Amino acid sequence: MTHVLYVHQNFPAQFGHIAAYLAREHGWECTFVSQRDPGTIQGIRLVKYTSAGGATEKTHYFSRSFENAVWHAAGVYEALKPLREELRPDLIVGHSGFGSTLFLPELFPEAPVINHFEYFYRGHGSDLDFRPDWPVPEEDVLRTKARNAMVLLDLQYCAAGYSPTHFQHELLPEAYRPKVRVIHDGVDTAFWRRREPNDQVVEALRLPPGGRVVTYVSRGLEAMRGFDIFMRMAKRVLERRPDTTFLVVGSDRVAYGGDLRHIRERSFREHVLSRDEYDLDRFRFLGNVRPEVLVHLLSLSDLHVYLTVPFVLSWSLLDAMACERVVLGSDTAPVREVIRDGENGLLRDFFDVDGLAEAALGVLDDPASFRRLGGAARRTIEERYGMGVVIPQMLDLYRSVPAGVR
Repeated sequence: MTHVLYVHQNFPAQFGHIAAYLAREHGWECTFVSQRDPGTIQGIRLVKYTSAGGATEKTHYFSRSFENAVWHAAGVYEALKPLREELRPDLIVGHSGFGSTLFLPELFPEAPVINHFEYFYRGHGSDLDFRPDWPVPEEDVLRTKARNAMVLLDLQYCAAGYSPTHFQHELLPEAYRPKVRVIHDGVDTAFWRRREPNDQVVEALRLPPGGRVVTYVSRGLEAMRGFDIFMRMAKRVLERRPDTTFLVVGSDRVAYGGDLRHIRERSFREHVLSRDEYDLDRFRFLGNVRPEVLVHLLSLSDLHVYLTVPFVLSWSLLDAMACERVVLGSDTAPVREVIRDGENGLLRDFFDVDGLAEAALGVLDDPASFRRLGGAARRTIEERYGMGVVIPQMLDLYRSVPAGVR
């Protein structure tokens, strides 16, 4: 029996569904070390670690990410040290950047390390300076070099790695790219599929009969995910289609970027709403919702809007496509990798509010004419990102690394 040790601050993160699949379908033993309380979930043993320290205000701003990562790596090491003889994993899989796998070869020298490489930061021509309306402080540009320190250590010391998209892979230093494959985390297409309207959900949302529904999903309502652009576009749509309801999923926090340093309001959403007049009766700000709810929200949607600067691609885009939604996305590199304009979705310039609004109105005025895009979107997910495609690629990577490779 193969035993895989997964390492991530959070559970299930990028690994939980893969571990559950391997345990269920292949009988593998899977252990997951995270900051979650110990136990067993879907055949996965959970081991808890804690970080005994971290960066403070006295820590140099440039090195805080590395300081935190080292403390987490040390916490993982200390949590697993008493279990060295008991666990004996055949393979270690971790998320680079958090640094959690760095010291584990000292405990398990025969277990090769595979790291998930999500993002390599750059100060120019990247997410950081994509929006000229949000000037980048010099200190943030300088910090990007130091911010990659743990990723570089993981690239050097791991046996192999993978990145979810070609866009993310190409951000890595060229010398290390041959060591890293492109394998997506995978989409559970059995779960993420179009559902029949749920009466309870419809009633709770107070959706007027016969109206149109537009969805927008983001972990945080922030500039990097174009929340302000979305709201300006929505205002224009409502001027011509006041029967439209906008379902907005996401928390009032900034998950990425430095929005709060540029505004006086407590949240970016408050900042955006204070800059213009909106008919808020047409918006439902739902906060974060469980996947079991989100799949029904997406199924109600006539149009799903996904905007992002060049950054990590959100799962929500692929989930919406799996639900056969017509997606209007920003014409940025990570989105272009998935959506082909006019074939399986629509693309418009990130900053072109009028162009986004016109494209949205075209769909809302005649949804039936665009339904084929939703069907093509579903096929894209099934053919490139479904678990039946991803799991064999992941298993091939796991099996390709011989024991004892550092």
